[in-house]
Amino acid sequence: MNNRPRPDADFDEFDEFDEFDEFGEFDDSIIDAISIRTAVLQKNHLVALLTIKTAAEGAAICRVDPREDRPAVQLYDDASAALEWFQKSLRTSRNNGWRIVYDGLPLQG
Repeated sequence: MNNRPRPDADFDEFDEFDEFDEFGEFDDSIIDAISIRTAVLQKNHLVALLTIKTAAEGAAICRVDPREDRPAVQLYDDASAALEWFQKSLRTSRNNGWRIVYDGLPLQG
């Protein structure tokens, strides 16, 4: 089966998706209010991640545990409450034998 685009394809047919134009009006100042912190934890041969993303109107904590099938995400209306739970989770992890090998901005690359 040949999945190459046809040279005579009419791309004007995609003009009907004008309802997505509203996404072009995204307020870039919101990005400055977002803060992300990632902790990488290690125990024996396992590596886990704990990440918090806070914004002016809420927060989310994501935990990636190699013993679980999928990541777990918790949403918070209050960013300070989320930060409190994030710090509590790090303390509990250390008490359970996990070692924090990185705690800071998300790693890239």
